[in-house]
Amino acid sequence: MSGHFHAVVWIDHREARVFHFSASEADEIVVHPQHPTKHLHHKANTIGSGHAPEDHEFLQSVANSIADAGAILITGPSSEKTALVNHIGHHAPALKAKIKGVEAVDHPTDGEILALARKFFKDDHQEPPRVV
Repeated sequence: MSGHFHAVVWIDHREARVFHFSASEADEIVVHPQHPTKHLHHKANTIGSGHAPEDHEFLQSVANSIADAGAILITGPSSEKTALVNHIGHHAPALKAKIKGVEAVDHPTDGEILALARKFFKDDHQEPPRVV
C-alpha cells in the first residue's frame, strides 16, 4: 500500500481507522462495515446476549488493509479489537505474527492514535524493503 513498515488500527463496531506510518509521514484508510449494526443492549428475560454477531467481511477488510505491514498495533475500545485479532489468527496466521501489541483506548483523535503508535514503536526503526 504505502511503503511504510508500521501500521496502527483503531477499531470499533462502526469503523476502523488504519494508519500506515513512519516517524514523519502517515497514510490513512477508513474501513466501514457494509451493513453497520446498532449497538444492542441485552433486555431482561430475553434469550441471547443482545450482541450483534461478528461481521467477518468487515474484519477481513481491515485485515486486508494491514496485510503489507511489517509491524502492527491494534487499538480500540471494547471487544472489537480482540475480535479482529482472533479473526486474523484464524484466517491469516502469518499476519497475526506481525501484531506486536493490542491496546485499549477509547475514542482518540487521529493525531492521538499516531502519537500512541509512534511511542509504542519508538525503538523499532525498521523500514520496508526498497524496491529497485
